[in-house]
Amino acid sequence: MKAIQLQGSFGIDSLALVDQPRPTPGPGEILVKINAASLNYRDLLVVDGTFFPNLKFPFVPASDAAGQVEQVGSEVTRFKPGDRVTTHFIQNWEHGPFSQTPAGADYLDSALGGPRPGILSEYVVLPERGVVSTPSYLNDEEAATLPIAALTAWQSLRLGSLQAGQTVLVQGTGGVSIFALQFAKALGARVIITSSSDDKLKRAKKLGADVMINYKTDPEWWRAIKAATDGVGVDHVVDVGGQDTLNQSVNALKPGGFIGMIGLLTGMECKLNVPNFLRRNARLEGITVGSRQSFEEMNIFLQEHQLHPVVDAVFPWSETTEGFHTLKAGKHFGKLVLIID
Repeated sequence: MKAIQLQGSFGIDSLALVDQPRPTPGPGEILVKINAASLNYRDLLVVDGTFFPNLKFPFVPASDAAGQVEQVGSEVTRFKPGDRVTTHFIQNWEHGPFSQTPAGADYLDSALGGPRPGILSEYVVLPERGVVSTPSYLNDEEAATLPIAALTAWQSLRLGSLQAGQTVLVQGTGGVSIFALQFAKALGARVIITSSSDDKLKRAKKLGADVMINYKTDPEWWRAIKAATDGVGVDHVVDVGGQDTLNQSVNALKPGGFIGMIGLLTGMECKLNVPNFLRRNARLEGITVGSRQSFEEMNIFLQEHQLHPVVDAVFPWSETTEGFHTLKAGKHFGKLVLIID
């Protein structure tokens, strides 16, 4: 079978298409034929060595994929051959709140695409708890975008208890942000979105965005947001920037509002203006995707509202490096997908 491996050293250009033996599922495991995979910013950080700098080569990257069950091992009860499934990012997180132990095996040790091997293989073996059923109305290219980007956006809005009539600030137009826009509109919320591209803002407007702000031409964008909310601020922020965006997110927040801290696109360290944060009685929560139960609940919502993920470009596996370079350049709107050619 074919697989994409990171070989010898870190870096996009160290990715190679190779042949590997086809695996066999053991007890409680299923063999999944991968039809489509999607790329996340996290995958780029794994490939370039920012995450897991002690990773052993060769390594199969990426975590998000969709396909069908090819074979099941003994003791499997949830799936049968032919079932369409989507991978679950944190394999051991089945339900309940996030639980991280100080030492030993924990949730993050079971994450696909680092530290656990990823899904850029024609076939992968996973525990049956490590996948969910694919919504019937979605094709595999769409479903492959769900495990991290969609579930992270869903978890942020859910933990922030977003209600109809409230206002959400969504930063940028990558995968998480576009899903947050779609979910928020389906929930009846007002959405303010930022981007450095007027063309992307126009595309976001077509998806329902109510207020569009170009943060390049308006670097103190929090002021525009306060003006757009009659000086009150937003109820909820989906913060994907981190270092250079968090303090502006606090400035844009109404008293008692919620910030879902999701990304680190602008850096990994931040000086928080603590008095400003306290004055707003703000809530800030780090979002580490979600449980399998939350994934399944999100899929029910998707099915009910017939929401379609935004796939900006599809690359064959032979052009995987081009897909990663596109991701790194930040030129995409929504999600980038890989399919086997």
